[in-house]
Amino acid sequence: MFPTYDLHDGYKIPQIGFGTFKLIEHDVCYNAVRAAIDGGYTSIDTATAYNNEEAVGEAIRDSGVAREKLFVTTKLHNPHRGYESTLKAFDESMDRLGLDYLDLYLIHWPGTPELFLPTWEAFLKLQQEGRIRSVGVSNFLKHHLETLIDAFGVVPVIDQIESHPFLLQKETEDFCKENKIQIEAWSPLMRGSEVLEKPVIKELAEIYGKDTGQIILRWHVQHGRRPLPRSSKPERVITNANIFDFELTTEQMAAIDALTVAHTRCGPNPDEFALTL
Repeated sequence: MFPTYDLHDGYKIPQIGFGTFKLIEHDVCYNAVRAAIDGGYTSIDTATAYNNEEAVGEAIRDSGVAREKLFVTTKLHNPHRGYESTLKAFDESMDRLGLDYLDLYLIHWPGTPELFLPTWEAFLKLQQEGRIRSVGVSNFLKHHLETLIDAFGVVPVIDQIESHPFLLQKETEDFCKENKIQIEAWSPLMRGSEVLEKPVIKELAEIYGKDTGQIILRWHVQHGRRPLPRSSKPERVITNANIFDFELTTEQMAAIDALTVAHTRCGPNPDEFALTL
């Protein structure tokens, strides 16, 4: 069992989860999720936009792990934002996953307030009905979060944002910390980019007898983030989680922080992406 973070709604969530982005082929996704669960992951993250909810659900059912021991997340696809369309899309996701309830539902991208506010209202309805335990968002920047909270007075438990050593979203992360919103890091390794080849990362990997990916994932956890690494290779799925037997020093953390490069994203800017249905 991995260490957990406390969410502000009373639930706990493992400090690392398994992401399924780009695991589109059914058997590849199924085998990766099975490897993750067999390797000790209890948190699986998917999304309607990933086109793999069926494979994720099948792997969960076949794993033999009791449902209450797993933490399952999916996300609302952008074209489904809006009150009634959200309710319909949620039912469809649950049918594909084959689950009776969802641990966490996220608005995948904010768009405009005219899109995400009625969507959030539908999320709260589903939560009140007991169909979702926790509600959160993805790719929301500080100003999106402020608008959402001001409108409903309900603070999301999670904000899943792009985060890696080349991109520190300090303004959003500071706001989340102030409001007890747990940060989840998507693309925590910047999709295996040149960040893994940085000398400081390689030096730390040698010091601790770890690989470079494990060093970066440990860096995320020590910053209080929840990384969501993904891989189709079972051996990599397992090694990514082997980050809880060492600790980086304050100086080593600062050295990784110093790698940040302004506006270096591998995904879209939330202020520019999917603004309309």
